[in-house]
Amino acid sequence: MNLPEFEFLSTLVRDRSGIALSPDKCYLLTSRLKPVAAQHGYASIEEMVGAMRSGRSEAHIAEKIVSAMTTNESYFFRDRKPFESFEKDILPYFLRARAQQRRLRIWSAAASSGQEPYSLAMQLSENAHRLAGWRSEILGTDISAEILEKARSGLYSQFEVQRGLPIQLLAKYFEKRGEMWQISSKIRSMVEFRRFNLLDRMSALGMFDVVLCRNVLIYFERETRAEILSRIAHQMARDGVLVLGAAETVIGIATDFAPIPGQAGMFQRAASETAPRALLSA
Repeated sequence: MNLPEFEFLSTLVRDRSGIALSPDKCYLLTSRLKPVAAQHGYASIEEMVGAMRSGRSEAHIAEKIVSAMTTNESYFFRDRKPFESFEKDILPYFLRARAQQRRLRIWSAAASSGQEPYSLAMQLSENAHRLAGWRSEILGTDISAEILEKARSGLYSQFEVQRGLPIQLLAKYFEKRGEMWQISSKIRSMVEFRRFNLLDRMSALGMFDVVLCRNVLIYFERETRAEILSRIAHQMARDGVLVLGAAETVIGIATDFAPIPGQAGMFQRAASETAPRALLSA
């Protein structure tokens, strides 16, 4: 792929998704977009770009390109530590802090094929005795309509369920469907999936107590990251908890959040009279 094609495609991806691709990511564009070009009958990426520039390509091909570049790897209980923290620190805090409202809302941003929100749903199900009478909601969003269809189906290969999923949870919450495994209708019903672009206005999503936006913002330019974090903060309760990737930080980027001591990649709305002091001092 030569420079003009790379610049055309990287600009398309940035404008539609916010993801910034530097020239050293040319290999990534090539590996992910070759199948897209072949699927639409083009002999090469260059031919596909030529058709797009001349207006001869299908109207939805730009969407397919963005989807290919924004679909990231996901697996159940990925990195484990955030889920351990959710079980031991975050959930107990909100059980106390929301004892009157008895409502908990969680947003899994960039949910991909659904493993993250379904992992949370299984955790809530395992804690059903503590959540009796509560209304718990999990929203999973992603920019890719195609990957969300897979998430809604709850169908996973043997390889996918072997990655991170404890065997006891596989036996309890999944059923064999031919060569695939399908997560139970009970767990599927606990998660709402919605197509959403992080560059769009978030007000329609409502307010959240916990937001997971892990290993996503690293692909955005600094100014875009700051803007997205600010808008996420406005959709969170005053004591809301934000979970990023373990190596991610908001320090020097956003002032709306404070790091939670001892919890890598975990933050909450900047301390106020209503901030969860117990969690902050964990």
